[in-house]
Amino acid sequence: MTGKLGFGRRGAALFGLVAMAAAAAVPARAQRAEPCIGASWELTGPLANQGLMLRIAVETALDKINAAGGVLGRPLRLVIYDDVGEPARAVDNGRRIGERDNCVVMFGGARTPNAIALREPLAEMGLPWIGAISAGTGVIEHPNGRNEWMFRVSMKDRWVTQYLIEQAGARSPSGRIAFVYEGTAWGQGALPDIEAAARRAGVTLAGRETFNIGDQDMSAQMIRLRDAGVDTVVLWAVDRESANMLRSMDRIGWKPRIVSAWGLTTAFARAVGPLADGIMVAGTFNWNGPLSPAAQAAFDAMKAKFPDRIRTTADMEQPSAMANAWDAVHIIAEALKIAGSYDRTRLRDAFFRVNYTGLVADYRPAFIRGNQERMDAVLPEAYKLQAFHNGMLMPIEATPFATRTN
Repeated sequence: MTGKLGFGRRGAALFGLVAMAAAAAVPARAQRAEPCIGASWELTGPLANQGLMLRIAVETALDKINAAGGVLGRPLRLVIYDDVGEPARAVDNGRRIGERDNCVVMFGGARTPNAIALREPLAEMGLPWIGAISAGTGVIEHPNGRNEWMFRVSMKDRWVTQYLIEQAGARSPSGRIAFVYEGTAWGQGALPDIEAAARRAGVTLAGRETFNIGDQDMSAQMIRLRDAGVDTVVLWAVDRESANMLRSMDRIGWKPRIVSAWGLTTAFARAVGPLADGIMVAGTFNWNGPLSPAAQAAFDAMKAKFPDRIRTTADMEQPSAMANAWDAVHIIAEALKIAGSYDRTRLRDAFFRVNYTGLVADYRPAFIRGNQERMDAVLPEAYKLQAFHNGMLMPIEATPFATRTN
């Protein structure tokens, strides 16, 4: 007996097989991606210099790779969208990169809140993501323990907080250390990490103060810390608000030692002038010191490609991020070679098989499967302390501020 549509049993079975085949083909088509890296970066707004520094490093690295024949016989393209540092814009850009542009991988920007907002969309699309700046622990270590798509060639806040507490403790004459942080997902996410790091180091924080993005006067917070006898501040903020904080300190005549996470760039030093001198910043790389042949070649290539923006190593405004980004592009290229095709799932799986000697570290391996903690490629032993001196961010050994009190 046939139904109204005229399907007998054989017809229905044939229809079912066709439907199953079509359904099975959908994810296969979705995984065949284009040879492009899709980026969502801060190109305008207060963090525009960070987006520009990423662009300089990534475009120059791609030029080098493409001049040598590209990857799997095809040139790798860069597609960039501006997210203005806003999470919602980053998510929109991520969907455009994954669904419309069909890029094989996404390259993240500076802000941790943007990266955290992308966790679910990236998993839904099956789109690998790699970051070179946003350091929030939760970017890589997801609360559900099931990060499959997000990788990072950068610092991790949980490791950075331990490093900064140790550095602050070595430089505080009295041991009166405070934590000052921006009221964002990045800053708030670091608070439990810094408290845990302080406990492990046997340090009792003498104060905790925060401020909002856009705040201009932090005098009240700074007066409370000064009156509490704080002599060393661990800072977790970016250029603009940190500059306003430093001006507030100057107004009340207070100049504590400051050991900062790497939200500070040379744009901060330009904004505050001599007030920046001696502020210490954690990082992974510095261009204002002796360079390996590979690092010198990378700098020379960036200078040649962007002569109006990069004249000397002092123009590398986000030194660690630029080296991280250079390494991240090469790790992507190595993983694609291992994958053997522009397939997102194969690329993700290949990341765990990459061994690569970069500017920042010797990545052997870059990432470890089944271990969220090690979907970060840069380990704490690669961390370095830097300091502002005469407007430049220098290796601390090359400044007058290398002396440890304790």
